[in-house]
Amino acid sequence: MKILDVCDQKTATVPAEASVAQAISVMISAQVGAVAVIDPSQRICGIFTERDVLVKVALSGMNPASTSVCQLMTAPVETAIPDITPIEALGLMGQGHFRHLPIVDLDGKMLGMLSMRNLLQWRTNDLHRELDALEQYFANDSLGG
Repeated sequence: MKILDVCDQKTATVPAEASVAQAISVMISAQVGAVAVIDPSQRICGIFTERDVLVKVALSGMNPASTSVCQLMTAPVETAIPDITPIEALGLMGQGHFRHLPIVDLDGKMLGMLSMRNLLQWRTNDLHRELDALEQYFANDSLGG
């Protein structure tokens, strides 16, 4: 399975000049926990997550409408290229203690955003397929077989 098949269908992005309020609005409308911050060439230059909202914005007194997302985004960003497997991505995310992994091409342009939620859904579906195959195997077992 290709990692881009596991990612959200549409990647939530904001331009580097966006405000924190705009980034939060995009996250809410896309129902995701992170947005990729991209430059004019569509290359990722940072990531802004719901954790950033809680840790860097909530009690800071900053005005989200007038604060640039570039001021609070996480950069540089850990990324992966599309040939990473879901298991490798899970290991990378677990080791780095982050919940979102941007998938980029060799030029650093955004292709997709992988989340722990995506990986959990993929693994759950994978386990269901394995269980169905085992049930089918045992159901078809006949005498002497």
